[in-house]
Amino acid sequence: MYTKQTIAIIGATGSMGSAIAKSLAKGNYRLLLKSGNEEKLASLVTEIQAQNPVAEVEAMACPKDASWEADIIIPAVPYQAQKEVAEKIKEVANQKIVISIANPLNETYDGLVTAPDTSAAEELQKLLPHSKVIKAFNTTFAADFATPVIDGKQADAFIAGNDEEAVQTVAELVSTAGFNPLVAGNLSVSGTLERMQLLLIQLGMKYNYNWLAGWKILHQ
Repeated sequence: MYTKQTIAIIGATGSMGSAIAKSLAKGNYRLLLKSGNEEKLASLVTEIQAQNPVAEVEAMACPKDASWEADIIIPAVPYQAQKEVAEKIKEVANQKIVISIANPLNETYDGLVTAPDTSAAEELQKLLPHSKVIKAFNTTFAADFATPVIDGKQADAFIAGNDEEAVQTVAELVSTAGFNPLVAGNLSVSGTLERMQLLLIQLGMKYNYNWLAGWKILHQ
């Protein structure tokens, strides 16, 4: 019998958190949403249920409780909040998939705050040594979730991780969200993926893409 996977989204009312939640509500998942803003969270749950009456979605008050019940944990928080969230979920995240979506951008969007030989995902893996950290959704803007097909082409979404089974599970999530999943390599590729998004942000600011832009590998 197929068991429905439970996904905890911490920071669910942020632009990325809510975009991911709305997209994954279309799939066969149980969603546990956590946010510090209870009012916004209640309206997000109502909105998702209005769009998908069969969606199994509930608001959670505590990140630890949400993560304890979850198979997959998505900290949809800025890189600066990553350590704090990791500490809260550490003891309940053992052997679970934790998706790193963060890009460690500096305040002026002209560089990353991480050292050249590491990444937000690899830092998260160090903070959660017994979890399966997978990099995903960092190369997609929040606006892309509502419009994953841009200029007639389905945006690619890159995935990196060391656990093959976990990578495949996350690839299914990426597919449900409407993107073309591309497995880029193991977790050490995350630094490249984070720099790719830094570049896309810089190009977006330069050419006014209005946050609706994505990567597409053209091949034959």
